[in-house]
Amino acid sequence: MNPNVVREEFSDDPQQLELLRVCRIGRAQGLKGEVTVQSFTDEPEYRFAPGSVLYTRDGSEEYVVERARTFKNRWIVKFEGIDDRDASEAANGVELYGEADDPEDMLEEDAWYPKDLIGLEVRLAEDNGLGLPAGQVVGKVVDVLDGFQSLLKVRLANPVRDPETGEVVENSALVPFVDELVPDIDLDEQYLTIDPPGGLIPGLAY
Repeated sequence: MNPNVVREEFSDDPQQLELLRVCRIGRAQGLKGEVTVQSFTDEPEYRFAPGSVLYTRDGSEEYVVERARTFKNRWIVKFEGIDDRDASEAANGVELYGEADDPEDMLEEDAWYPKDLIGLEVRLAEDNGLGLPAGQVVGKVVDVLDGFQSLLKVRLANPVRDPETGEVVENSALVPFVDELVPDIDLDEQYLTIDPPGGLIPGLAY
């Protein structure tokens, strides 16, 4: 499994496309309309391929990729109609969205929307490295954080308390959403399993 988490946005108009956040346009790059982009997708080669169409959040404006390249781990994109530095600077800060993939295709690729994951109970995997009972409840997924690597924010079932005051000092943990740490996801039963290294989950004995 190679989880591909994408932030999902919905329109109030059911006739409009279901769109996923792909990138935010950044600074102008050079004088010929190229811009840097902050990518929110694990599929940049697909989303920034020449001819790909991206949309503003409400779907009212289209941005067609003319070409794209990478430089020092950053994507630089040229959109059709943005042909000079003034136009590229004017686009700074615009967030762009792409059409959602077919759900069946996403399941085959082990891709997940945050809405699928939020609310799932988090349990320890079988034969976990901590040697704790399989199925032990750790908490619940309350958020999926975007970034270089997607993270599951888990609200702990047993928050860590100060032994003297009894006050809660830690009530959540961040779990990298990778196959090694999140081996199983069962949407029907509404849970996922984790195999965390020692120290990742506060208060979990190991």
